[in-house]
Amino acid sequence: MSRSAHPAGPRYADVLPESHHLAPPADPAALDPRIWARSVARGADGALTVAGVDVRDLAREFGTPAYILDDADFRARCRAWREAFGDEADVFYAGKAFLCRAVVRRLHEEGLNLDVCTGGELATALSGGMPPERIALHGNNKSLAEIDRAVAAGVGRIVLDSVAEIERVAEAARRHGVRQRVQIRVTVGVEAHTHEFIATAHEDQKFGLALADGRAAEAVRRVLAHPDSLELIGLHSHIGSQIFDTSGFEVAAHRVVGLMAAIRDEHGLELPEIDLGGGLGIAYTPADDPREPHQIAKGLSEIVTRECESASLAVPRLSVEPGRAIAGPTTFTLYEVGTVKELPGLRTYVSVDGGMSDNIRTALYDAEYSVTVASRAPEGPTTLCRVVGKHCESGDIVVRDAWLPADTAPGDLLAVPATGAYCRSMASNYNHVPRPPVVSVDESGARVIVRRETEEDLLRLDVG
Repeated sequence: MSRSAHPAGPRYADVLPESHHLAPPADPAALDPRIWARSVARGADGALTVAGVDVRDLAREFGTPAYILDDADFRARCRAWREAFGDEADVFYAGKAFLCRAVVRRLHEEGLNLDVCTGGELATALSGGMPPERIALHGNNKSLAEIDRAVAAGVGRIVLDSVAEIERVAEAARRHGVRQRVQIRVTVGVEAHTHEFIATAHEDQKFGLALADGRAAEAVRRVLAHPDSLELIGLHSHIGSQIFDTSGFEVAAHRVVGLMAAIRDEHGLELPEIDLGGGLGIAYTPADDPREPHQIAKGLSEIVTRECESASLAVPRLSVEPGRAIAGPTTFTLYEVGTVKELPGLRTYVSVDGGMSDNIRTALYDAEYSVTVASRAPEGPTTLCRVVGKHCESGDIVVRDAWLPADTAPGDLLAVPATGAYCRSMASNYNHVPRPPVVSVDESGARVIVRRETEEDLLRLDVG
């Protein structure tokens, strides 16, 4: 029979199987330490606190939705990455995960470098006080103005992403009378996501210069043809995102080091640096099992050392670019429930005052998140819920499947953890909804580091 003959069938076809295998949590009040920021806890009455501050007080003072950042946790994660790699490697925080001037200052204070990929991110980095020599500029289509500003500012490295960019950066360097340090981004034919990596057919992407067709080697020749304006310091590789182990880096490092050996043999030059990118994963649900920074550092260092020894190369200085792995777990989004709709035999829809404008990842990537009642103890029986937003889209989903208290009601506060990476960065004004604030909390109290947008902000850009 045709699909249209059963209009209810396709509409709910994905619901019943999920409800059968998604078991309710043994303890709805428990906070998995892999998912939540370190100073988040439940107070005596069951309400969430962060650094001892009650989320109900945060909601009253700053409104909802709001991104709540655990400042001490952010700093601790910066230190953990810095200490794990030590003085023999460089840690570049990937600014695209989340960037503002307060974050830049924390990165500077904790000894991390910063990776930016647009003029706006570069402006934020410089305005926040990051020394330009500790900034790396990425991007597959850097404008002439962005390149010029980066060179003029004295950024520590520019990662070249195309042949055309070589001439553009060389010209900017000549114009400013400097010798710009550069790396070449190499597409190595490896793509890693979570627990899988496939070593073929991934040259078909917009980033980098392919190793397989010789373009990366030709890029090296072209960079070396500008000895007065360009200094080739190394190669860069990035293989994916939300990676939970280092096995995918094994093949990538082998191929990058192979190119480094070929450069030595052809040009008599041993490059001093290798950047293996970022993409290290975090836990969004209890099913995720991320590695600790010291485990990642040990694994990557061993891989690079082994490959270089095999190729009779000196071990280059290693760089990595964690973004999500630092910012992601430090923040949760605080929402207020507006409506609750029960669909008997299916699930309950819980609508909150935000949605895809403050977290597009569920709709865009089918990402999974956790959620808990934040304003009280989650006591009593639970029911299968879908937490959705206020936008005019059926795909406006925050948490696809979650067990929440059966008595969840308008006015309750919900908290969605692990929203520190890409949620504020990718936030939008869809349906003309102002973007939420970012509120940093520590033992001294709470303060806004990115203020809430207002309707006046939206209208200010509308020239009528």
